[in-house]
Amino acid sequence: MNSDQFLSVGIDIGTSTTQVIFSRLTMEDTAGYFSVPRVSIVQKEVVYKSPVHQTPLANEYLIDGDAVREIVAAEFRQAGVTPADTGTGAVIITGESARKENAALVLEKLSGFAGDFVVSTAGPDLESVIAGKGSGAQQYSEENAAVTVNLDIGGGTTNVILFDCGEARDRGCVDIGGRQVRLDADMTVTYVSPSAARIARFHHLSLETGRRTDLSVLKSLCDAMAQLLEELLGVSEPSPLLEEIRTAGSTPFSPSRPIRAVCFSGGVADCIYQSGKDPLQYGDIGVLLGDSIRRGRLFSAFRVIPARETIRATVVGAGTYTTSISGSTIAYDPGLFPLKNLPVLKLSQEEQQRCFAGDREFLEQKARWFLSQCDSDHMVLALDGKKSPSYGELLSLAKTVAAALDPLLPAGLPLILAVHSDMAKALGQCLRQSLLSRRPVISIDSIRVEQNDFLDLGKPLMNGLVIPVVVKTLIFG
Repeated sequence: MNSDQFLSVGIDIGTSTTQVIFSRLTMEDTAGYFSVPRVSIVQKEVVYKSPVHQTPLANEYLIDGDAVREIVAAEFRQAGVTPADTGTGAVIITGESARKENAALVLEKLSGFAGDFVVSTAGPDLESVIAGKGSGAQQYSEENAAVTVNLDIGGGTTNVILFDCGEARDRGCVDIGGRQVRLDADMTVTYVSPSAARIARFHHLSLETGRRTDLSVLKSLCDAMAQLLEELLGVSEPSPLLEEIRTAGSTPFSPSRPIRAVCFSGGVADCIYQSGKDPLQYGDIGVLLGDSIRRGRLFSAFRVIPARETIRATVVGAGTYTTSISGSTIAYDPGLFPLKNLPVLKLSQEEQQRCFAGDREFLEQKARWFLSQCDSDHMVLALDGKKSPSYGELLSLAKTVAAALDPLLPAGLPLILAVHSDMAKALGQCLRQSLLSRRPVISIDSIRVEQNDFLDLGKPLMNGLVIPVVVKTLIFG
C-alpha cells in the first residue's frame, strides 16, 4: 500500500498571542487494486508546538510585521524545519489583530514560510466556528446529540458558536477579553479598550489610562463582563449595553435552541478552569475575568464541559487534507485547472431545500456573508444533493444558484459546485443554460466536504473523465 508524509505548518496571530505548530500527516492510498485510487490521511501527529508568544505591536493600532516574522523564523529554526520542508500550511489573524490596519502586510511578510495559506484573516463569525472545533465543543455536540455553545475568550474578543448535534447553527462575537484593561505593577492603568471604557461608564466605575486603580474596581468590571456573557446566552434579559459591545461585522448571537452545555476556550479559559492564580499575573484582567465567569451563573445554568484545547483552540495546526477523485458524471469548462484554496460554503439539508424551492435572496445573503468572512472573492458551493432529482428540480436549483452567485463573483471566475450525490453533470448543464455562458462552470460530484473546508482542484485525469480533489480541513493541535 503506497503511503507518503507531508509536513504542515500553522501560524496563529491573535490579539494577545502568536503561536506556531508543525504537524506530520501520513497519507495512504486506501483503495483496492481494482478501484479508483483514493488517498486519505491515516495518521496525524503534532511534532512541534511553539511557546505562546505575546503578539508584537508597533503601537496601539499596528501589528509589528517584522517582529512577527522574526518569531516565526525563530520557531522554524527551533523546530529544525525550513520553508521548503512544508507541504502545506495555514495562517490566521484573529480577534482584534484582524482589525489592525496592516494585517494584509503581515500576511505578505509571512508568505515565504508556507506556500499556500489556507486562511488569511478570519472574520469574527468564522473564527467562532474554528475555535468551537478546536476546543472540542463541536465534537461533544455531535457525539452527545447536545446543543453546545463554545465561548472562545481571548485578549480582545469573545467568539460564541452554538452547535446542534455537531452542526453550527448560531454564532456571534462581542468585545470582551482579558487584555481589554492592562496595568503596570503598581496598578497604574496603561490601556483601556473602548469596550471596557463603555462598560465601566455604564456601571459608574472610575477607570482611566494613566491613573491607578484597585482590585475592587477591576473585579466589578469583570463581574459586569461576565453578566454580559450570561445575557448573551439567555441566562438573563439582555441590557442595551450588550448590543453596544457587539464586535463590528459580527452576527448578533441569538440561540435558536435551548442550550445544554457550555465549553470555554481562548487564553481566559485557563483562568476559568483553573483557580488560585495571582489576579494580576499577566498584567491584565484575564485572571479576574476568569474568576468572575466561574463564580457566575453560566456554571449553574448549563453543564460546563472541559475543553480539549484552551489557548490553542484557534491555532490552525495544519491543513489536513484528503485527496479524492470526483465522480465521472461531472461538468466543467476546459482550461480552468488547477485551482487552489477555494473556501467551501456548505448548505444544510434545510438550506438546500430552500434553494431547490427558488429562494434566491436567502442564498445571496448567505454567500455574501461567507465571502466577507473568508476575505475571498472565490468560493465553492457544496450541497448533498438529491437522489434522482427531476429535470424541473435541477433547473429550479440552477436558476437559484446562478441568480444568487453570478452578481457576487468577479467576471471570469467560474461558478463552482461540489455535490455529494450523482447529479453534478445534469446540474452543470442547467447552470450553463441559466448563466447564458456569462461565466465558466465547474460542477463535480462524489465529494463530501464540510463548512470551513478548502478545495484544491487538479487537472482532469483519465481523458477528462474525473478531477483529482484535495479537501483541506483545519486541524487543531
